[in-house]
Amino acid sequence: MKVILLGTAAGGGFPQWDCACELCLSARNGELPSRSQECVAISGNSRDWWLLNASPDIRTQLLATPALRPGPGPRETPVRGVLLTDAEVDHTMGLAILRGAADLTVYASPVVLDALLPLRGLLTRYRPWKWQDSTVPGFELAGGLRVFAHPISAKAPKYIATPSPSTHWVTALRIEDPVTGGVFVYAPCLANWPAALDNLLASADCALLDGTFFSPQELGAAVHSEDPDAGQSLMGHLPIAGPTGSLTALTHHPRLRRIYTHLNNTNPLLEPSSTASALVAQAGVEVLPDGAELTV
Repeated sequence: MKVILLGTAAGGGFPQWDCACELCLSARNGELPSRSQECVAISGNSRDWWLLNASPDIRTQLLATPALRPGPGPRETPVRGVLLTDAEVDHTMGLAILRGAADLTVYASPVVLDALLPLRGLLTRYRPWKWQDSTVPGFELAGGLRVFAHPISAKAPKYIATPSPSTHWVTALRIEDPVTGGVFVYAPCLANWPAALDNLLASADCALLDGTFFSPQELGAAVHSEDPDAGQSLMGHLPIAGPTGSLTALTHHPRLRRIYTHLNNTNPLLEPSSTASALVAQAGVEVLPDGAELTV
């Protein structure tokens, strides 16, 4: 299984266009590399490729990735479709960029498919795509991969006016390569650490996980808010640090290749020389750049 990290930043990318925090200033000055918004491409045969979420930066990401270039026909593309983990704007806006492609298939949970009905109606005017339920146990992708979607969070998108607290809006994807036996887990949005996630990781070879915030207070501190926790607790992202953070949880999976993605522009992991980066590296967890390629 081939995995390409098309983008590794949280919503807004890095640097954010409207932010002058210390890290964004460093990126603008060329001291830190920029990152596009989080998105992944996977393939079981290096010919048929599937996108995991569709970021607003998808056009630039596709153009920058040789394996995803169109051809050999004038309107052929190796992209077969998209697997959505949720209905967040930052994970679905890229679908509009892909609107000219024929015969794409989009997989998502039923609640996400329902939330996207207005967008689906718009896109159908351009091309008739297939919209499939991702919660069907063990569906097959062109290229040989097998996917299982697991509900992990009730965090609804902000545009949903009255979400039910019992509805699972967010799924993690377990992707298996039947030929090699490789298992890849993708969970870029974790509101907490459910026991079900430990079960998913126990038999996986590689996991790409939510690394949005390093600490619970970083967002408020970076923008000099009077309330250090303002907004961050509502975003549905488990911090990395602390006794209940994801880094502590990952210590139970030492043989697993563990990678953080979806890094917010305030996250000190964007600075390789930071104390936070040293702590994560010491724990054996990776932070990779846009364009990194993995074999699972």
